[in-house]
Amino acid sequence: MRTADLSKTLDHTVLAPGTTREDIERACERARAVHVAAVCASPAYTRVVAERLRGSDVRTCAVIDVPAGPDARGQIAIAEQAVCDGADELEVPLNLAALRAGAFGRARDDLMRLVQAVRTRAANDARGQVLVKAIIEAPLLDEAHVRMACKIVADAGADFAMIGSAPGTPVALEDVELMRESLPDHVGVTALGGVRSVDEVQAMIAAGAARVGTANAVDVLEHIRATERRITP
Repeated sequence: MRTADLSKTLDHTVLAPGTTREDIERACERARAVHVAAVCASPAYTRVVAERLRGSDVRTCAVIDVPAGPDARGQIAIAEQAVCDGADELEVPLNLAALRAGAFGRARDDLMRLVQAVRTRAANDARGQVLVKAIIEAPLLDEAHVRMACKIVADAGADFAMIGSAPGTPVALEDVELMRESLPDHVGVTALGGVRSVDEVQAMIAAGAARVGTANAVDVLEHIRATERRITP
């Protein structure tokens, strides 16, 4: 697979503990060079990422790790601020506690309120559409709950359903396939977690992922670009 074919499927994540502003700035410069889809970082760095990516084709993604649950209003406030700071995309966790308790209406309503708030904020700021990726902790749910979570994501108007996994734990291809099967065509699947190589990225895409999030996104593309240079006559 060529760099041009792969670059816009990759989200470059900069989420390691202890990440500094210098780490963020360096990651943005590398991401611009290989034209990944987005740089994903903590909302604390959204303004920095947006400034560093201004004028490029790389999007700014804020990763909101505040769960919905009892603090749904806090999650929405952080999401709205991220849009004000320049986020083009948001990653937000679905209400896992509500899902596991069978309170599907509450999980849907929490996400729907966030999506509506983000859309309104983006419209008021003349920002155009801001994509919302709803994180589903698939490894912690059974198949029926994953399917219901996918329905909730679609009904709430989110743009992507994201597979979340424990740090360092590879995303299961079976979860990617299950979520792709359970979602309408207009809602994409993002795979996040433990993806490090070209082969692993390609496997996720073959299973149905439209985006793959990895801290190795730039390395993967630089590896492919180096290979292309070697084989080009």
